[in-house]
Amino acid sequence: MWFLIYYTLQNNIISGLFVGQNFVLLKEVDSTNNFLKELVSNSKPVIEGTVIMAENQYAGRGQQQNGWFAEPGKNLTFSILLKPHFLAVTEQFDLVRAVSMGVFDALEPLLGADLKIKWPNDIYYQDRKLGGMLIENMIQGGQIKNAIIGIGLNINQENFAPGLANPVSVKQILQKDYDLRRILSDICRHIEAWYLKLKAGKIADVRNSYLSRLYWLNEEKTFRIKNELITGTIINVCYNGLLVVQNNIGEELEFSLKEIEFVH
Repeated sequence: MWFLIYYTLQNNIISGLFVGQNFVLLKEVDSTNNFLKELVSNSKPVIEGTVIMAENQYAGRGQQQNGWFAEPGKNLTFSILLKPHFLAVTEQFDLVRAVSMGVFDALEPLLGADLKIKWPNDIYYQDRKLGGMLIENMIQGGQIKNAIIGIGLNINQENFAPGLANPVSVKQILQKDYDLRRILSDICRHIEAWYLKLKAGKIADVRNSYLSRLYWLNEEKTFRIKNELITGTIINVCYNGLLVVQNNIGEELEFSLKEIEFVH
């Protein structure tokens, strides 16, 4: 059951061709991803690029079922509907790359060289988590029918609950408040640009750009694998999203999300 105080449908408040042109603002909801999935499952079609934004999302989710909690009205919690029919299921990580690059490019002019993408799709500033995303794909006939892209970013929040994994916000970094709608508009515009590159077949550009922005790329670091600590260096990300780490004896090892942990 949805717990909504209100929602409004607004058009043309975000620049760009289609991402954000259909915009729904929710006062409160459990999860914008859940809301958008419910919307898509109804009989009436939902146009590509629809954005659902919540002022308060009280049951947001991250990767591996991690919770995502944000102070109401101070952060960006939103979901985007894309319809990447042109992508085979085997290429779905390219969508992760494109969306990650879109978020990165929107924030990089504000935050500079210390901004990175932590594999697979978290946004980091130095060694602290600024935000992340959860992409849920609906598969049909070997292709992606719909992609629900949930994004959460710490913008104006200054205090975080204890126990969270070293969070940081734009305000904590730059010591000023930022207009949420303006940052949202920039993110939508850049995601759209990278998505259209992907659609145009510029896959190498998407993959190379993502890799070049990767947190800990080509740096010797410590990782936890099967409860053991190893020293290794991130050297690549496979086409299917597996992380490639070279260990200290020169072996190239591939890991999925559940198989490796970054140790700070």
